[in-house]
Amino acid sequence: MAASGQSLLLAAFPPELAGLDARPPAGWVVATVGVGAVTAAAATARLLAERTPDRVLLVGTCGAYDERLAVGDLLVASTVVATSLDELEGRAHRPDIEATRWDATWPVRLAGPAHTVVVPPAITTTVLGARLLSGLGAAEHLEASGVFAACHGAGVPVAAAFAVANRVGPDASAEWRANHARVSRALVAALGPALAAP
Repeated sequence: MAASGQSLLLAAFPPELAGLDARPPAGWVVATVGVGAVTAAAATARLLAERTPDRVLLVGTCGAYDERLAVGDLLVASTVVATSLDELEGRAHRPDIEATRWDATWPVRLAGPAHTVVVPPAITTTVLGARLLSGLGAAEHLEASGVFAACHGAGVPVAAAFAVANRVGPDASAEWRANHARVSRALVAALGPALAAP
């Protein structure tokens, strides 16, 4: 794949871009990939083929599994892990040759810690589920594995930065609705220097 000299900034849907879709930073192409890992993988693969970017940055909101992160915290993904509660509880099995882990492959500058991010097939709504998944990572996100898998497959450097909008559990949906716009704006503001860098 020939590089285009541009970078690709992705989010699941427009509110997570906090206005960057209307005013893309210089050198960046901004796009959305939809909700869910499968949809995100397909959209990312299409954008990689069309745009041939030098690198990809995924931004968005996530849920915190435990006290390592609080609502409003910002983080970068060191590794993305695709899994499910069915796997962790022994009701499902993946073939050994199936890829389930992808590392970030370029260092995004953000004043926040790096954590492993877990990608289940759907939003976790129980305290027990959050506790089980917390053994694999600190945060939950729905699209990261699709974006990372597409980028790894195409050999394009990829990173992700997230803002915590909720605690994972029974109140997550209401918390996310209350906080996602605010924390998305905070994340985009904090990423200003990284988005301005060549």
